[in-house]
Amino acid sequence: MTHHSTERRDDDGRPADVVRRANLEVYLGDATRKQQLVTPLFDLIAPHYDRFTRVFSYGMDARWKRELLHWIVRDHAERAPGSVDVLDVACGTGDLAIHTAEALPNARVLGVDVSERMLELARARLTANLARRLSFASGDLARLDVQSASVDVVTAGYAVRNAPDPRQAVSELARVLRPGGRLYVLDFFRPRSPAWRSLYLAYLRMTGAAVGWLWHRAPAAYEYIAASIEHFVSSDEFQVWLHEAGLEPQRVQTRLGGGVALISAQRR
Repeated sequence: MTHHSTERRDDDGRPADVVRRANLEVYLGDATRKQQLVTPLFDLIAPHYDRFTRVFSYGMDARWKRELLHWIVRDHAERAPGSVDVLDVACGTGDLAIHTAEALPNARVLGVDVSERMLELARARLTANLARRLSFASGDLARLDVQSASVDVVTAGYAVRNAPDPRQAVSELARVLRPGGRLYVLDFFRPRSPAWRSLYLAYLRMTGAAVGWLWHRAPAAYEYIAASIEHFVSSDEFQVWLHEAGLEPQRVQTRLGGGVALISAQRR
């Protein structure tokens, strides 16, 4: 999910057509082509995204986001008073950005995403009160139109895994953080246990394909989740990326046997 792209449609097709034709392994195995799939895919699933996330996680997604918000609020309470600049990357329909703005009354929040359909839905959720401090704009987490060292908080919910080059994306998120600023990540990760990883991905692949067919006649729409996890890293390996980017992990909590993790890290 997440600067305008000149490759919003593969072969000028509609989002559904692009996703139905997609060979996931071909797109995910080539960083130069991955965005050609990711953008139309999220345009396609945008109207059902929140519903799918709730159902697919058996309601756990809401609990994970509440825990991440608890971390953000607790860390903010330890900081000196004043306004806080927050950037929510791959903001989707605005769930995390909205809840962060509500939880931090002195925060200025910007949510960015490459999917225009997601941004339309996010803007539709804005109240007049929130609109004073929260806005949404087109933006790519891999190439942010944001000054270096200008943001206090970056939130990334189900974001980095979808970047063409996730490792490089972590460095980009570190670039925009001020020294002492914090990154908060919630994402699917590759379980370290081979046996559990096999079962976990098989379940996600099977159920995702079924829902993709029922809702869009495009199994790859949600089968993508399992495929993208297979091409991603474990939460332990992700922490190595954080260190390389100049970020120090502060808290790490895993769920579902390492299949999901909540991570906070501070810019050195």
